[in-house]
Amino acid sequence: MKVHNVALVGAGRMGGLHARNLAASPRFRLAAIADHSGELAGSLADELGSTAATYEEILGDDSIVAVVVASSTSSHLENVLLAVGAGKSVFCEKPLSLDADALAEALPQIEQSSRPVFIAFNRRFDPHLTALKAQFSAGSIGNLETLHIINHDPASPRLDFIPRSGGLFKDFTIHDFDTARWLVGEEFVELYAAGACLIDPKIGELGDIDTAKLILRSASGVLCLISNSRRTGYGYDQRVELFGSKGALRVGNVAGSTVSTFDEGGGHGAAFPYSFAERYAEAYRAELDHFADVLDGGAAPSTGPRDTLRALHLADAAERSFRAGAPVMLQGD
Repeated sequence: MKVHNVALVGAGRMGGLHARNLAASPRFRLAAIADHSGELAGSLADELGSTAATYEEILGDDSIVAVVVASSTSSHLENVLLAVGAGKSVFCEKPLSLDADALAEALPQIEQSSRPVFIAFNRRFDPHLTALKAQFSAGSIGNLETLHIINHDPASPRLDFIPRSGGLFKDFTIHDFDTARWLVGEEFVELYAAGACLIDPKIGELGDIDTAKLILRSASGVLCLISNSRRTGYGYDQRVELFGSKGALRVGNVAGSTVSTFDEGGGHGAAFPYSFAERYAEAYRAELDHFADVLDGGAAPSTGPRDTLRALHLADAAERSFRAGAPVMLQGD
């Protein structure tokens, strides 16, 4: 088995998640970690037996074949372009950019690179969703008519995150846009978004919303409903339903155990995951395995820069629809 020498840029929450998965995988060697905070990079490197380095040192090291970009979202595109320019393969956290125009301008440089660039939309690698996709593709429910996606966080993020998040549609709903495109298998031509601040008025004061409902129509007429909330109070609510001409497919919340207790208070089951890291733990490991397959030459990236651009176009359309209070028609990239 080939072991790939890789480096990580970004040692925050997502960087730490990817770093630990890289260190645990026999298919990678985590050679170096970079972050604008040298202390953060050094602490993570010490924990995992790696080395703290500057991004410039990583880009100049010919022994490092790939870079995992998990820095702040606003720096993704710049860091990817630098890696591509240095001849590195790239694994980048979603989204590649918060600016569709900037990404469209950079696409030729990225796509002309001889090295692969993989954008990690992790839900495509969740075993429950991939099983649902496989059954649908096999024709188990006939022709798809409607798709429902529920994506609700357990609790609102820190307020200092909101101004740099890109907004609910780019930070949060972008996962659902990509999931919907992947499941439906075609592009959307019309979108309507309604949103509000129903959880924390301070989020509204920062120019964002915390709750949204969206309806999308595909080129063939499939209707998709997306429900978003920054807070449930009861866990990380993740459900997907497909309704077709012959039946339905559903992925519900994944409980920690199938054991149920019944007593005078009624029935009690295990809680489902509270965080994205717990719910999609298998997906995060699987997407790194896919990247190793890409580096081995046995696969092409399943999602790339153009997938981010299409999801960003949907996010921008959602913002326009929400502000206008009206549906918007969509054009291809």
